[in-house]
This record gives sequence, C-alpha cells and structure tokens, in this order.
Amino acid sequence: MRTPEPRPTSDLLPIDGHRLDIRVIGPGDSAPSLVFLHEGLGSIELWRFFPSQVAAATAHRAAVYSRYGHGWSDVQRERRPVDFMDHEAFVVLPEVIEAVGATDPILIGHSDGASIALLHASRHPVQAMVLLAPHVFTEPGGLGEIHRARARFESTDLAERMAKYHRDPVATFEAWSDVWLDPAFESWNIESALPQVTCPVLLIQGEDDEYGTMAQVDAIARQVKGAVARTVLPNCHHSPHLDRGRATTEATVEFLRGMAGSDGGR
Repeated sequence: MRTPEPRPTSDLLPIDGHRLDIRVIGPGDSAPSLVFLHEGLGSIELWRFFPSQVAAATAHRAAVYSRYGHGWSDVQRERRPVDFMDHEAFVVLPEVIEAVGATDPILIGHSDGASIALLHASRHPVQAMVLLAPHVFTEPGGLGEIHRARARFESTDLAERMAKYHRDPVATFEAWSDVWLDPAFESWNIESALPQVTCPVLLIQGEDDEYGTMAQVDAIARQVKGAVARTVLPNCHHSPHLDRGRATTEATVEFLRGMAGSDGGR
C-alpha cells in the first residue's frame, strides 16, 4: 500500500521544546476536531489512510502528529522516563491541541496513544474518544511480546523497514522498548485515572492482540463514567486500522455520526 510522502522538516512546529511533525487534514478550513494519537512505534505515516478516511466520512478536520522521537519529528536521544505517557497527556497534548485550535477535541488513540488519550481526558475537556487496542496496565504477555520484538529488531531488517517511517529508527525502537522493559515499568497502571473520564468512549479491540487481552477493555469499560461502546474484531491483532481497516473505519464513523446525532454526546 502506498504511503504519504514525508513532510519537509521546515514545517515542524515547536511543542514542549521540540519540533513535532503536525499535519491537519480533512474537508474545509475550520479548526480540527479530531486529534490522532499513534502507538508506541507509530508515526503519522503508520496510520496509513485511516485519519483521512474518518475525516472525509464524518466531515471533520483532523490533526495528526508524530510524537517526539517518532516519524519526522525531532529525534529523542535521551532515555524515556517511566512516566512519559503522563508528560504526553498533561504537557505535550495540551500544547498540540492549542497549536491546531482543536477546542473540545475528539481523541482517536492507538495503543500508547489510547493510554495518553485516557490520561488527558481525566483532567481536560474531551468531547469523545475512540481507543484502538488500549491498555491501562502491563500484562506479562504484552511484555513478553516486546522482548520478542527486540530480538527481531536485533536479528532482522526491521530497522531498515522502519527507516521509511522514522528519522532514526534505532533511536525510536530503543526509546520504546527500553522504557517498556524497564523493571520499574512492570507496575505501570493508570486505572486510578479512569473514574475521572466522563466523555463517551468507543473501544476497538482485536481478538488476537498479542500485546493486550480483553482485560484491558473490560477495565476501561468498568471504570470510566462516560457511555462505552465496544467493537471486538476477530482475525485482528494489535493494529485494528491495519488488520481490519474497513471494519475499524466503519465502527469509528458510526460512533462519531452517533455523537453528532446526539448533540455531541452531551
């Protein structure tokens, strides 16, 4: 599948002391209402066409960005702290939202991006969220899969393949794997933030997700205060928008159209 061309570095925007690749897509010229938050090894390009398809089908504009250390944003050389998702949720994301003018945003997060979205929504106003393969605590199976991913990175051409999507694939991979495999991260758990989430939430989970089980979506559905809808996809691993793209897009669009039909879910 064809991927978009990298955005020139001259267009990077200063956020939290770093230059981030931020792009706005979709119909019209109004401020974006959708904000996409990628996974732990993700970037703008690795969303493929999911953001543009959702934006077109819902008549929303969307902001899509690569976090520090990802894609064509600035390279992260220092070790990532264990609380990096808190920093993303409470410092970086508010700056991104302000920079693109996304008042009352709808957050669409995948994996780590879903965790960041949940944390942000526990303290900031959010209209709704779509969370793909979310996680709110570590699981032994997920950590084991990261160990296997590290072995593949060291023994295959994974770095070369990642170079199509990241300025420095080695730095990106090491920042991701090192923090998740840090012994201090084994106790990571953000369930305490969930009762402060009051917006409607759509949870999309693959039955074959190698990084997280249904216990993750069960925990979210049980503890958030907003209305929860679920879409569980068979024959789907950790990236629903890639493994089951049509079903994921349809579920997302239906949820967002329902929000519009109910006055934004309010």
